[in-house]
Formats: sequence, C-alpha cells, structure tokens
Amino acid sequence: MSKSNIIQLSEFDITQKIIESLSNVCTRSVLFSIKEESKDATQIAEELKISISTVYKTLSNLEDLALAEVDRYVISPEGKKIKLYRSVIGKVEIILDNLEPVLNLYPNTNPKTSP
Repeated sequence: MSKSNIIQLSEFDITQKIIESLSNVCTRSVLFSIKEESKDATQIAEELKISISTVYKTLSNLEDLALAEVDRYVISPEGKKIKLYRSVIGKVEIILDNLEPVLNLYPNTNPKTSP
C-alpha cells in the first residue's frame, strides 16, 4: 500500500487528526498555555510571541478536535465580547501498539473559571 493511500485512509480518523495536530509545536504551546487558566487569543499571542492569526487558527482547530473550549466571555473596555479559552485535556498519551496508535486523553482537572 502506498503512503498516499495510508494518508487517504486515515484522513477521517479522529485519532490520526489529533495526533497530527499535537505533533505541531505551535498547537502544543497554545494548548499548554490555556491548561492552567483561561486566556483570550491576544494574551496567548503575546505570551507565546506568535501572530494573532496563527493563534486564532490554532484555537479553531483545537475546538474542532474538542481539545479546547470557550470557557467564558468577557467584555473589553471598548465594549467588545472576548472569548476566553481553556484546554479540555490535561494529559495526552500516544502509544504504538502493533504499529497502530492508541490515543489516551485525560481531562483537565484544573477547575473552570467562574463567570
């Protein structure tokens, strides 16, 4: 079986998508940044020294994979509604069992921020 067929077969496999996403250092950095406390995209961008567009794209991907969520909304001094994100997972294990990856996701045990 060619490599392209393997990629095509796993394209819709959520485990594969999560593993591929977590292999990206930017994705991991954003996820770790919101593990202990909820933050908005601007805070994350400033903390990690990456562009705001990269942060928004990464957060959208993490939300799609159910690895992050909007914890709450706050209103800025200018009256804008701002999303605060938090990690849904606290720990990830990836195990190769007979060359098939086994993905174990553990919930984030840090309490959600109160509104």
